[in-house]
Amino acid sequence: MHQTLDQIRREGLRALQERLGRAGMIRFLQQFETGSGDYAVERHKWVDGTSLAELKSLAGKTSSRRRRPSRRRPAG
Repeated sequence: MHQTLDQIRREGLRALQERLGRAGMIRFLQQFETGSGDYAVERHKWVDGTSLAELKSLAGKTSSRRRRPSRRRPAG
């Protein structure tokens, strides 16, 4: 039986989800995203116009977001 490209895509996604789970399927598919634009050029435009003090400030904000709050156990 000849399948359309849409049928093949759907069957492939179904197989990935069954084998890897939903999160695993998404992580697998993200490996193949090509993106767009020129990252190096865009990065230089941003970095070249940003002072060291600004970069340090931004880095501090990023790392503080990643800290997890401590988990307290209920008393009793």
